[in-house]
Amino acid sequence: MKPYLRLIRFPNLLIIIVTMLLVRYGLVQPLLQHLPGVLLGEKVVVPGLSLKMADWQFALLIFSTVLITAAGYVINDYFDTRTDLINRPERVIVGKNISRRATMALHLVLNILGVGAGIGLSFAIGFPFLGFIFFIVSGLLWFYSTTYKRQFLIGNLLVAFLTALVPFMVVLFEVPLLNKAYSTFLASNHATWRPLIVWIGAFSVFAFLLTLIREIIKDMEDFEGDWSFGRSSLPVVLGMDTSRYVVVSLLGITIFLIIYVWCVSLKDTYTLIYGTLLLIIPLLWLIIKMIKARKPSDYHSASSLTKWIMLAGVLFIVLVRFLLTTLVK
Repeated sequence: MKPYLRLIRFPNLLIIIVTMLLVRYGLVQPLLQHLPGVLLGEKVVVPGLSLKMADWQFALLIFSTVLITAAGYVINDYFDTRTDLINRPERVIVGKNISRRATMALHLVLNILGVGAGIGLSFAIGFPFLGFIFFIVSGLLWFYSTTYKRQFLIGNLLVAFLTALVPFMVVLFEVPLLNKAYSTFLASNHATWRPLIVWIGAFSVFAFLLTLIREIIKDMEDFEGDWSFGRSSLPVVLGMDTSRYVVVSLLGITIFLIIYVWCVSLKDTYTLIYGTLLLIIPLLWLIIKMIKARKPSDYHSASSLTKWIMLAGVLFIVLVRFLLTTLVK
């Protein structure tokens, strides 16, 4: 069982589950409750809005997202076996602990169940066209492993985009139901779901940038194997020094955006403390690590730190819920 859990990246799947739960119940739900006040001012005569997707439907959305993601991890390891034997031979599973045939069968089962659950959900909520999202994501993960990963920057950008899509999946399936339930409220008050989209968008941008940074760092760690098999990763094409400058620049942009959001929208002490201790200082430390990094182990350490910073960004939603439910009146 342990090799299979490693193959599907079980800890990463848990993070996806936690992220989607926090986005729905820690961000979307309290935002909806306070949205009339945001849109109409302090003297609110409209009661707080509420989620419209049933809990079992949301559970099906998580189930589908997790299975399709797991299928992506499986097929990625399947096609990466040769390079992984050079880059990280001790962590190779396919062909050692699990046969290549069993790996492909597992990928097929996970994809069928994941896409099937997503299509079933789309019909259950009355918006069948949303089912195409699951087909598209599944296809992109396949082509990432077979083609895009070997192309310059395309694979990195694709993984970053799909990671940023995870929090957005919550609103992609919730907003159509909200539009249907609150069409009169929206029309009479000339209102939109813009505040909701902006909040989710901020977390998605953070996820996109941190994932892109981590993907480039991982390519730097895997330089030897990628170069041996002729892959066009950023370090192979432009060199390690240029890749280091790109990573440091992206980290600087991320820090700037965090500070900008606080100055423009938040300005509370709780966010200042949390953001400084758990986001900005670790990001600065990551910059220092990247400037000094020269060995694969250095890049692996930097990649691990990036994951912890991403987790801290996700857990910031807990603080947001506290601010919305406790401090906002």
